[in-house]
Amino acid sequence: MGKTIYSAGQVKLQKLLIQTREKAGLTQTALAGKLKRPQSFVSKYETGERRLDLVELAEICKAMEVSLVDFVKKFERA
Repeated sequence: MGKTIYSAGQVKLQKLLIQTREKAGLTQTALAGKLKRPQSFVSKYETGERRLDLVELAEICKAMEVSLVDFVKKFERA
């Protein structure tokens, strides 16, 4: 498997992050505010321009009021 940020798994993660944010009723700007980050931070990981580490993913899940465990389970099922 190559090192491209656009692997099938990365695209699946991006889609799930967007779906989860939208289900939480949050815009990119609103989520960024909860994270105390610029809106571009959310945009960049949702478009695949930036990858997330586990700590960042946990913070994002918390801001969307979704447990990290539930998020990972959804990712594995997708």
